[in-house]
Amino acid sequence: MPRKISLINYKGGVGKTSLIVNTAACLAEKGNRVLLFDLDTQSNASIWLMRLERWNVLQSSGRGDIFSIFDPAEDTIKDCIIKDVVQDKSGKSILPGLDIVPTTFNLVDVENEYKAQRPPYAVFQEQLEEIEDNYDYILFDCPPNVLRAAQCGIFCSNEVYIPSNPDALSLIGFTLLVDKMLKFHQRSASFRKPGMGKPAQVQGIIFNAIKTGVDIDVPKMRMQFRLNQFKKQKRVGASAKIFSSIVRDAIVVRRAVTLGLPINLVGQVREEEDSVYKDYTDVAQELINHKPS
Repeated sequence: MPRKISLINYKGGVGKTSLIVNTAACLAEKGNRVLLFDLDTQSNASIWLMRLERWNVLQSSGRGDIFSIFDPAEDTIKDCIIKDVVQDKSGKSILPGLDIVPTTFNLVDVENEYKAQRPPYAVFQEQLEEIEDNYDYILFDCPPNVLRAAQCGIFCSNEVYIPSNPDALSLIGFTLLVDKMLKFHQRSASFRKPGMGKPAQVQGIIFNAIKTGVDIDVPKMRMQFRLNQFKKQKRVGASAKIFSSIVRDAIVVRRAVTLGLPINLVGQVREEEDSVYKDYTDVAQELINHKPS
């Protein structure tokens, strides 16, 4: 049974996609089989890992992306998986174990054009069951909301983690998310199948994209206070925590996007003893070690 994990914050711009892409790559580097779902209509994770030329073909075809699974005449999740997605310029796969189910701008239509009687998250979960045992980790890159696309990840997840910046808006986003998730779990309860387990709760907060010289002690203290409140109210996981690993802001992360590579394949960064690559590997290892009860 894989660990199924959503990364989401109601506040946008927290570096969620860079965190999930690079954490997924570090998990694969450690020998895990990882499937990344891009559920954000901006398609940033898909464009990053596929590179623009490959993604453009997908966008033009209207097939092979997440939105196409919601039409019975089109694809299933199994059809949309791109195996060993990261390639060099010759087309050779260079990071075995990291697969992706990509998205395109068409995913926005699931909010307005989807007309089937069963909700999208129920269709999504049913198709996910067919392939989930092929993986150790399934990660969902969710948009900053709890609308239909994000619901697919949240409904299927066992764990939710919050990427956060050291600012008041991240704290507000965390608070809003917990409230919206609880309401969604109540609405979707009748669609949960035996064996799915309890609805996912927030299990951790990861401080991300921390700029040089920024003191995170006070924002961290405020986030911990809110987390403790939610624990007492049983609105988050009993073992939920703020990760001790943090990810620093680094120009090389933006360069990695341009190269179409996760940070662990950018050679000069790996060679540096104290680098953002180490930050991501630390987050990946802490995620491995943190197994909520």
